[in-house]
Amino acid sequence: MALESVSSDEPAVLSGAPVTLVEGSAFCVSGRSGDMDPAAPQGLFYRDTRVLSAWRLSTTEGALQVLAVLVKDPFHAVFVSRVVPQGFQTELLVERSRFIGDGMREDLRVRNLAAHPVQTTLQLRVAADFADLFEVKERRVKPRGELSIHPDGDALTISYRRNGVQRGVRVVAAGAIASREGLQLELSLPARGQWETSVLVGVSVDGEQVDAPFPVGRPVQESRPAQRMRAWRAGRPRVETADPVLEKTLRRSVEDLGALRISDPAHPEATAVAAGAPWFMALFGRDSLLSSYMALPLDASLALGTLKALARLQGSRVDPDTEEEPGRILHETRLGMDFPLVRGGHSAYYGTADATPLFVALLGELSRWGIAASDVADLLPHAERALDWIGRYGDRDGDGFVEYHRKIPQGLVNQGWKDSFDGVNFADGTLAESPIALAEVQAYVYSAYLARAYLASEAGDDAKVQYWARRASDLKDAFNERFWLQDRGRVAVGLDRDKRPIDALASNMGHCLWTGILDEDKAARVGEQLLSPEMFSGWGVRTLATSMGAYNPMSYHNGSVWPHENALIVTGLMRYGMVEHAQRVAEGILDAAAAFDGRLPELFCGFDRADYPSPLPYPTSCSPQAWASAAPIQLVRALLRVDPCMSDHRLWIAPAWPPRYGKLVIRNLVLGSGRLTLTIDGTGAAVLQGVPDDVEVIQHPRPPLARVGGGAVG
Repeated sequence: MALESVSSDEPAVLSGAPVTLVEGSAFCVSGRSGDMDPAAPQGLFYRDTRVLSAWRLSTTEGALQVLAVLVKDPFHAVFVSRVVPQGFQTELLVERSRFIGDGMREDLRVRNLAAHPVQTTLQLRVAADFADLFEVKERRVKPRGELSIHPDGDALTISYRRNGVQRGVRVVAAGAIASREGLQLELSLPARGQWETSVLVGVSVDGEQVDAPFPVGRPVQESRPAQRMRAWRAGRPRVETADPVLEKTLRRSVEDLGALRISDPAHPEATAVAAGAPWFMALFGRDSLLSSYMALPLDASLALGTLKALARLQGSRVDPDTEEEPGRILHETRLGMDFPLVRGGHSAYYGTADATPLFVALLGELSRWGIAASDVADLLPHAERALDWIGRYGDRDGDGFVEYHRKIPQGLVNQGWKDSFDGVNFADGTLAESPIALAEVQAYVYSAYLARAYLASEAGDDAKVQYWARRASDLKDAFNERFWLQDRGRVAVGLDRDKRPIDALASNMGHCLWTGILDEDKAARVGEQLLSPEMFSGWGVRTLATSMGAYNPMSYHNGSVWPHENALIVTGLMRYGMVEHAQRVAEGILDAAAAFDGRLPELFCGFDRADYPSPLPYPTSCSPQAWASAAPIQLVRALLRVDPCMSDHRLWIAPAWPPRYGKLVIRNLVLGSGRLTLTIDGTGAAVLQGVPDDVEVIQHPRPPLARVGGGAVG
């Protein structure tokens, strides 16, 4: 479940880490001072291009010393500094209030704390290199293209042209004197007085100026970003809990998911979820689908918007340059001038094996949460095309399993969720070679087949119900035969190019619990393996066991802990009735969230909890990351065992709420057309208020492998 986010009058006080602000396709990364260093992965970015590479404020009275950074909204932060005194007493205080949208506005205020007048000069150094996001992230920026700099009165315009593409940025402040290096402002401050101005940063694309969301003279509260965030906060469920740490974590999750919403300017009504900040503020297939799935109790429209956005970009032809194929759901989109995963200047890359079945599975899940029948009808042809891709292109050799193998040298070697080059390996550490059929991809395909059968049952199409249910059953039988390692009591990570089982002890099998593809007699053994000391760090389930040849607790996919994966594992453990195991993993992840001040990162290191008192951060982990932000919401849903089927007018709920978290009240929980209040009292019992009269509440777990027509599938 979820709750209302931290209000703007309760700003977070940051320390240490870079400051990231996001709004739509724009984001800004700076140091704690508010300055942006061109040599660091910092700057103001718009459509994956760095439109400001340097932004440094200084004064002739002395250097600026950071006192505090207050983040009031995902798009708004205040940087408070003092001018380092030449004597013993601070005289000048500098506040920089920054707003990010399709551009930037920075309100400057300088306060004279002294009992005498002060004169000083503010110097704002400005530069723009228009480097691609990937160049900045990987610190490989090189001068390219034609750059022109034009100071004119109080404004500085920097223009860029390369290969017929034009970008521009204009920085202006009333009363400033512009030069090629930036802006200069002369200040004369009376005793105890103050001075204020606003610096506006506008961007242009191919000669067209982008409308700035924060014009001077208009209250910030009336801006589009502020209105969007207010609407997001007002419509979200609200929580009251006896555990303030858990409450803080959930609030942070809601706030971050609100910040990571993006939309296509041509379709502003459909809001999707970006993968994460700062480097993945774009539509992804797998990431956006899983994130919006986990955020369903928060806002089902995120899942609907994500499906619509992906449907518009669904593959329609065979294109080796992008790995596009008819019916395939994309891996990643980019808006910048360079995209290293593709050739020929394309903006979308399709090299993923799992996004396509996840698309169908999410449509089925969303239908059960009460999506309008008209929306299902609109998306169903796209689901049919996705299923056709699974059989025609996904199953490359006709063995019934979906494999992947990249088509272009710069494409992804591994095309499952562990998509690093070394993410799929054998127990001895040897890298598996493609084509590879991953265990979790088959699990997602199974879920897609069941989802299609369920959608057919809603439409009364018995023939399709039987067809897709049989396809699911046949896949399940084949999977349990080919992927199960009987002598080791676990699921193979996948099948390599020679159809050999990839025998590493890894977290992939937890996804098989989530979708229900495993036979009941195998699930218990998988649960024990996942909670073994080799796999469970105390903070969460590792991606790879400590006994494996490739294990490294500081690797990206070979021993680290990913919160989103653990949320899926918890859901799977609950599905098979392993309640204590599920609670143990959930509490570990939520404890980790508390250690990260309420915000779960993309991943963290896999060191054992006995080794260090807090989980160690992964050095380049993204934060906020959509599926990490959604993980606490999914964990709470799994612990409450809330499982709706609004089209069938039934709602299952059977709380397994850990006593340590105490009483829980969730208000304004949206299910179908109703808004409910859910209370978990001190005994763990559930009380529901506001349930529509035509909805049957069933207070026991939904049958884990219910048949089509039984109110739920999978």
